[in-house]
Amino acid sequence: MEEKGLIQVYTGDGKGKTTASIGQAIRAKGHKFKVCFVYFFKNPKDFPYGEVELLKGLGIEVVNFVPQHPHFYKNITAEQIREKCLKAIESIKEIFQKGYDMLILDEILITIRDGFLKEEEILDLLEKKPESLEIILTGRGATKKIIERADLVTEMKKIKHPFHQGVKERRGIEY
Repeated sequence: MEEKGLIQVYTGDGKGKTTASIGQAIRAKGHKFKVCFVYFFKNPKDFPYGEVELLKGLGIEVVNFVPQHPHFYKNITAEQIREKCLKAIESIKEIFQKGYDMLILDEILITIRDGFLKEEEILDLLEKKPESLEIILTGRGATKKIIERADLVTEMKKIKHPFHQGVKERRGIEY
């Protein structure tokens, strides 16, 4: 991709943020783009995310940072998560050097929302991205400054969700 890469944000309390970013990854790959999909706070050991193997099979690099969130894993502390998030930021800067056309940072906005990373740390990361790199950030709680910095922002709004009727996560639908 030779054009200027933009910054996209998929946020909100509704379902579909990750799904939208995966669709974007598949579309880009269909046009022979080099794509990397990085995800946070998703533990494939506990939930075998169906999309991961599919993305890999398409030749999309998939990287998992910080698989555990203290809300679900009580044995991990916020300080440990922050340390892992800071290491992830350094690794993402290394990913910048690998010539990708598109980089998806799935659930990275939760790192700001929950106080593991500072808004300025993400904004600084965005400033360091290669000019041609299209970057997508997903997660609940996009901040005003992240929204201002982005070129495209989509908010997924929950109207109704079966979780509130007691339906648990379903394989192939939520993971």
